[in-house]
Amino acid sequence: MTLSPLVVELPDLAAMGPFGERIAARLRPGDVVTLSGGLGAGKTTLARAILAALGHEDEVPSPTFTIIETYDPPAVRLPLVHADFYRLEHPAEAEELGLDDYREGAVLLAEWPEKAGGFSSEPGCLAIKLETAGSGRRAIVEPGSDWLGRLP
Repeated sequence: MTLSPLVVELPDLAAMGPFGERIAARLRPGDVVTLSGGLGAGKTTLARAILAALGHEDEVPSPTFTIIETYDPPAVRLPLVHADFYRLEHPAEAEELGLDDYREGAVLLAEWPEKAGGFSSEPGCLAIKLETAGSGRRAIVEPGSDWLGRLP
């Protein structure tokens, strides 16, 4: 079961910070936050805002080339895997990376989720599609059933 999508207007890139804070405040192990949208839509900016809100103080590199970056306490409030699947040619490659092992007890923050086969069928998935809207962005948020009562 999925809940109705919400639309969050983000008037500028600075609005990603508070939006990321609201998401981070509600995360728990096992959740998946998918970030989709075109190049330059703000996926990595939002991922960085979520990580900062979880307590990460250092630079957050885009995992475009490494594909997977992991973050563990005490640097963050809870374990998190930041994945960027842009370079995958086929969803089976996500399995070859050992993604399930990385996800054990952690939050998965996934950019370009469709390249890994998608995660929207998981109850703990918060699917966020970012679109350009003037000088800002629009986030279309589709929560899985586990997000009932804790939407950002």
